[in-house]
Amino acid sequence: MSTIPFQQAKLVELYCLEPVFFASRELSDTYYTEGVIGNYALTYALGKVNSPYRLQGQATGRPTYKEDLQPIAQDFYILPASPIGRVTFRFERFNALSDAYWYAMTNNRVATAREDLPLQRQGKKPNSFRPSNFPQTGRLRMIERGNKFQTLVFGNHQLPAYIRIGKFMSKVKVNVLNELPVTSLPEGEYQSQYYLNAADLPQQIETLAFDLISIPPAPIIKNLRFRGAAWQVGEMIVPAGLHFCGRE
Repeated sequence: MSTIPFQQAKLVELYCLEPVFFASRELSDTYYTEGVIGNYALTYALGKVNSPYRLQGQATGRPTYKEDLQPIAQDFYILPASPIGRVTFRFERFNALSDAYWYAMTNNRVATAREDLPLQRQGKKPNSFRPSNFPQTGRLRMIERGNKFQTLVFGNHQLPAYIRIGKFMSKVKVNVLNELPVTSLPEGEYQSQYYLNAADLPQQIETLAFDLISIPPAPIIKNLRFRGAAWQVGEMIVPAGLHFCGRE
């Protein structure tokens, strides 16, 4: 029988008051949001951990999920939010090109001054001119306002009534539907209908079958059939020992 670090969990509904955008996939100049909200993003949005407003130096080269999330892992955990019903999307076109008199596309960025041109275009030796990772034009597929998602929050925590989430800090209403006890189930074969973060699964379980949603920073698993210990919350079953970055 596994140890339960959480005595209770909250069943939470998330109601999108504004279109929500994450860059889940990038195809040419189109940026797609999948119909799921990741649990790492939710943890930051709920204010459980903070990230610096601006990254500088070596901090821009890698995320700090492990450093940020593992200190609270014994007291707090949240599942990725799965949609209630069919997710609807909206497309928007964006254009962040300069309205200056002169501009030109260079190494994946827009140069707004002639001196920004790479030196090789001037017949000189290339310098350290670096491309930008921010797109200037394209289309966005966003989760439409009015969509509802559901998640489980483990631990006894007060949650804000509203959060802001996604690249555009879209407003989402947080409704606590129920508070339920967490009970431990012995090792066996189970099926979980909830979305799970692949990086948070315990090492001890044996995964038998699942569907995979490949999105950054970690793939999301759904319809998981597994063998091992489990937690039961109401009628919901998830693998026991879920932990932020549990699989490193």
